[in-house]
Amino acid sequence: MGTTKTTQFTAEQNRKAELYKALGHPARIAIIEFIIQQNSCVCGDIVDELPLSQSTISQHLAALKNVGIIKGDISGVKTCYCIDEEVWSELDEVSRVLVSSYSEKNKCC
Repeated sequence: MGTTKTTQFTAEQNRKAELYKALGHPARIAIIEFIIQQNSCVCGDIVDELPLSQSTISQHLAALKNVGIIKGDISGVKTCYCIDEEVWSELDEVSRVLVSSYSEKNKCC
């Protein structure tokens, strides 16, 4: 969708789309799953776990960080990443509201 078209939607709709777009690649899902499994901040370990180059992983980390799903702390020459609890809660709420808004009475096909 072109940048100019986004102005035709609410800020809330645009935010939801940003969150879901950031999750719209299997590498990003794998990164998030890995960070959650580690239960701590993750630095270079992501590159060792995924079949992607360092630069590709960096691009995916940037996309997740830009919307706030993950946050990173610089420690020397490394950046350690973890889930941003506030944005994770926002994503949880957005997903629950969207999914629960559908019911059998809405069924049309």
